[in-house]
Amino acid sequence: MMNGRIHSIETFGTVDGPGIRYVVFMQGCLLRCQFCHNADTWEIGAGREISVSEIVDDVLSYLPYMASSGGGITVSGGEPLLQLPFLTELFKACKQRGIHTALDSSGGCYSKAPAFQEQISELMQYTDLVLLDLKQINRKKHLELTGMPNDHILDFAKFLSERRIPVWIRHVLVPGVTDIDEDLNELGTFIGGLSNVEKVEVLPYHKLGVYKWEALGLEYPLKGIEPPAEERVEHAYKCLTAHINRRQPFTETLA
Repeated sequence: MMNGRIHSIETFGTVDGPGIRYVVFMQGCLLRCQFCHNADTWEIGAGREISVSEIVDDVLSYLPYMASSGGGITVSGGEPLLQLPFLTELFKACKQRGIHTALDSSGGCYSKAPAFQEQISELMQYTDLVLLDLKQINRKKHLELTGMPNDHILDFAKFLSERRIPVWIRHVLVPGVTDIDEDLNELGTFIGGLSNVEKVEVLPYHKLGVYKWEALGLEYPLKGIEPPAEERVEHAYKCLTAHINRRQPFTETLA
């Protein structure tokens, strides 16, 4: 079976999809988000090499816990889509065993190139849910925040919508950076135009990853910024969900 490169594994995850999740954090990412709490996953080619069969065998040992909670496997990052063939083989093997599959992605390497489209289309055959990180709707601000523009990321959101792949939208709320009414309202309008959004999660900015930046010898760019107030989190949620068609399956909860 195929090998991939991972950063780490969490066996009893409860925040990356429904139920109890077996969470695989892949190694490698193209984005350089200023608030990233997994900066140690950025380097491509680093991490631990592991086979699909190793992961599946381990997942099966936790299956009773996952099944009773409606859980499954979530592949996060880094950016999982950088290792598409490995991810597809892993999800295919999981689906053959009745395991719910979730992809946690920023879409940072999404491409309309035919070869990528062929691979991503195959992956979607074995993907039950996508946790899609939409960080900033404004193109210029997204470039400043992550080091890349967001055109291809929004294209990925549309791709998932067109194929009716269930999606949970995630938005990290950073005071003065992503917590701006104009941007929140514009992002809410974009989300409202998608046909597949089952849930929206507003994730309050935190400083838990600062020590990783320091350990890597990196200058943390958001020094001095504190987590948002609860009322701003509630306000952001209202903005982001204002245009969602409630006739579609939608979970009305604040993360």
